[in-house]
Amino acid sequence: MRSSNRVVFALAVCLGLAIASAPALGAPDVEATPQAKAYRAALKAVAAGDYDAYRKTLSSATLKQMDEQTKGKSPKEVMEFVKMMTPSDVKLKSVKVDGKNATLSADAKMDGQAMKGSIALQEEGGQWKVGQPSWEPAK
Repeated sequence: MRSSNRVVFALAVCLGLAIASAPALGAPDVEATPQAKAYRAALKAVAAGDYDAYRKTLSSATLKQMDEQTKGKSPKEVMEFVKMMTPSDVKLKSVKVDGKNATLSADAKMDGQAMKGSIALQEEGGQWKVGQPSWEPAK
């Protein structure tokens, strides 16, 4: 009888652990996705002020737009501006992939204010590239 009680107890404990960990098993680790890694590489380049590394993380459309908007500016000036416009404490919440396009959802801070945002990414040549971010104050 004691042996069967132990078996039932052990099974109940295992079932409880399985149920408790079920949401974690079903939820993908956003930071482990290639899209998140591409965005983190862009943030790292911005933090380092590395113009060439930052350019390598951008989609061709975003790169073209940046080149048009920063004509006549030095790489240092461009990176200072980009750094000023980049939020801090970015916490990636989710990723949605639709073929060669993806969107990261994130929370961050800018000038101490909580922000919610989305970051568009495109797959180009087998690599994920950062497109347009969109940030707005969190409600």
